[in-house]
Formats: sequence, C-alpha cells, structure tokens
Amino acid sequence: MSRHLHRPARSLAVRIALSFAVIVFVVVGMVGAALYHATTIALSTRADYQLIGRVEHFRSLLHDLYTIKEIEARPRLFETMLGDSQDVILFRRAGTAPFIDVNPENMPLPALKIVPVDQHVTLDALDEGTRSDGVRTRWVGAQARIGDSGEVVEIIAAHVMTQEARVLAAYRLRVYINVIVAALAALALAYWVTSRGLLPLKLMAEKAAEIAPNRMSARLDVAHAPAELQSLAASFNAMLDRLENGYERLLQFSADLAHELRTPIGVLIGETQVTLAHERSIAEYRNVLESNLEELERLARIAQNILFLAQADHGPQQIDRERIDLREELVGIAEYFEGIADERSLSFSIDAEGDMFANAIMCRRAIGNVVVNAVRYADAGTVVKLSGHADDDGNARIVVGNRGPCIEQEELARLFDRFYRGDTARSEFTESSGLGLSIVQAIMRLHGGSASAECTAEGWIEFTLCFPRDFANSPVSVPAQASTLA
Repeated sequence: MSRHLHRPARSLAVRIALSFAVIVFVVVGMVGAALYHATTIALSTRADYQLIGRVEHFRSLLHDLYTIKEIEARPRLFETMLGDSQDVILFRRAGTAPFIDVNPENMPLPALKIVPVDQHVTLDALDEGTRSDGVRTRWVGAQARIGDSGEVVEIIAAHVMTQEARVLAAYRLRVYINVIVAALAALALAYWVTSRGLLPLKLMAEKAAEIAPNRMSARLDVAHAPAELQSLAASFNAMLDRLENGYERLLQFSADLAHELRTPIGVLIGETQVTLAHERSIAEYRNVLESNLEELERLARIAQNILFLAQADHGPQQIDRERIDLREELVGIAEYFEGIADERSLSFSIDAEGDMFANAIMCRRAIGNVVVNAVRYADAGTVVKLSGHADDDGNARIVVGNRGPCIEQEELARLFDRFYRGDTARSEFTESSGLGLSIVQAIMRLHGGSASAECTAEGWIEFTLCFPRDFANSPVSVPAQASTLA
C-alpha cells in the first residue's frame, strides 16, 4: 500500500504520447500484417500458376513433338524448364518407376490426385507440402498423351517456394522495422505536440499558484485560453469569486463576532472591577451578579445562534415535517410577543388560512425571528400584519409587514447577513445580536424555501417566507438546536 502512496505521478503528456504511440503501433502493425498476408497470397498464387503453366507446357510438348524414347534421350531439356534448381519434375508410366526423375532434394512424393489427360490443370489440383526445413512446396500431377502413339504418361511436378520464403522474410523484417520506427516517431511527435498543447494548462497552474489569501483578486485569462479550456478557466474564476466572497464574509464575520463579544465581555470586566474595588453590600453584589448574568445569557445566545448557523451549513441531522395550521401558528406567535408589542403600543393583525408542511420548531423560530424584528423596528402605535396562505399545491407563503423607517434597496439585500443591523437609528431600541434574520434564511434554505424583504417608498416593510410542498415528504439536513428565538 505504501508503494502506491509514494509512486510518482506520471506526466499527462507522457500518458498521451504513449497512448498515441500504442495506437500507431497497432494500426501500422495491422496494416503491415495485412500487406504481408496479401503479399504471401500473391506470391503463392503466382507460383501456383507458374507451376500449372509448366505442367501444361510439358503436356503440349509431349503431345506434339516427342516419343518416350526421345524424352528419355533429352532429360536436360526438361530440367532447364524448371522454375528453380530445387524444383521437382518426374515423368513416368502409371505404376512404374520414373523414366525422367529430377528431384534434387530427394523429397518423397505425396499421394496426388492425377488430373486426367482430357482435363485442364486448375488450382484445385495442387497439393500443399512442406520440406524438412519447413519451406512450403506445391505439388501437382497430370496425365499427358505422347505424340501420335496415344501412350499416356504421368507428369509429377513440384515447386519449392525457397525464393518466395526469402522475399517474405525480408518483407517481414521491413514490416517490423517500419512498425517500430513509426511507433517511436509517433511517441516523439506526440510528446512534443502534447507538451505544447498542454502549455496553457501549465500557465493556468502558474497563475493559480499566485493566488493567496492576500491576493484573492487574481484571475485566469479566459479570452486568450484555448476553446477547450475556456469553460475550465471560467469555472475556476467563478470558484475564485465564490472563495473571495466567502473569505471576505468570513473576515467580516470574524470582525463582527469580535465586536459583538467585546461589548458584553467589556461590561462584565468593567462591572466586576468596579465592584471589587471597594467593599459592597449584599444587595450591591446581587445587582452586579444579576447584571453579569444578563450579559452571560446574551453571550450564550450569541454562541447558540452561531452554533446553529454553523450546523445549518455543515452539520447534517434528520428531522421530520408535519402539517401545521397557518392561522393557529400565527396566532400563537402573536400571543407570545404581545407583551413587548404592548410596550410600544403595537397591535397584531392576522389573516391566515390553510396548512403547510414544515418542521414545527424550526418554522416557529423562523416566523418568530421575523415578528420580533418587526416589533423592534416598527413605528410606535402602528399595526404589525401577519398573513399566511397555502395554494392548491400545498406551497405556503407567510408575510410579516410593518411600518417603519424606509430601508434602501442596497440595505435590504444585506438584512439577512450575519451581524448586520442597519443604521444606529434602527438599532437604538434593540439588544439583538444581528443573527436573527440570518437564522431565518438558514431555516428557509433547509426547508427548500426562500426568505425575502421588500420596502416601499412610504416605509412599509414586508418579509416573505415561502415554504414549498415539494420537500414535505423528504428528510432534510438540519441542526437540532432550533427551539430558541434569536
């Protein structure tokens, strides 16, 4: 296993070059083998026709010119008509010893099918043989009529394919050499071409190596990249945009978190130092402890909310959904916040009907965070409107509206950012940590829905929560800590 872990990675250019070389080797080898096979057939066929032609020529000579005595007197004449010094020619009467016997290699005669005198010799009459050293031989036997006597003799002829074997051996060697040379040339050319073709990837890698936390603005050049790499460069740039945005949000989140924690911690330290500077009565110590407890509870809420958001992003847990009556849910939430609403002379108006499918605890927290946000920032003496309706498909839409200071469009887009609380005028009343609407957005995302905010020029602000029906019967990854309002 350790050998696999430490095995060096092979170059992509080398892999492509080797693959191309293998392809060339196989293709050229197949072409060479096909040509070699065709050449073998062509040489064999040519030799067969030459052998048949000689036998037919012997038949004509015997029929037109000679008697057997004349043939026996001139054996050298027939030897000169052979195609090769190793070829065989035999003349004999049926069942007797040959009266002309030219067989330099003393090869044994095979059992041949003799072609009758009144038939032409064809390729089907040839018989395959092999010499002791493995060289192919071609045999043929045919009857011939001698002169006017009408006597019939048998002609046995054979051609030893020695010259053809030499030609094929030389051709086979050239095929091997050509295949190897073509593969090596293809390997070298493919490596050179691939290395040049992959140069843009090397440049992209060098550019990517320049990217660091303090240099997140570097981007790949999409316009001058090859067409095949433009989509890769564009996707990489989009990833860098997301990383840069996430990194900036993380920096801002860290700064905001430090700011949020600094205030309660500073209060705790200051009050404790002042208290310890002099002797205090029991009542004074109690007041200090109660004040410290409030700050500690605030720190605990911030920690719980941050943990909730972290789990919403990365901590999968299964929860179930159930059918929730919209009006009953909104009435319960309005009653819960009725006390702080009365302090600001606010009242609730509820218009709701139908059911929705959601996790009850998560849903209550999301709606509650929006309602408490409306109560905190609504103009005193106004009405906070709660409406909820479900369509025929089971999708639910909850709207929380209030009248307050007008919010610019750019600010609306940031309301769901973590630790964002708008301007000082909107924050003077509240002790919120700025995480409530971020939690709302996380809960809606976990439900497969959405959260949005709109504000008219007259200062009417509406927060809309959309719960889809499509996700009602499927489990979703959500955190468990969802019961506490931000």
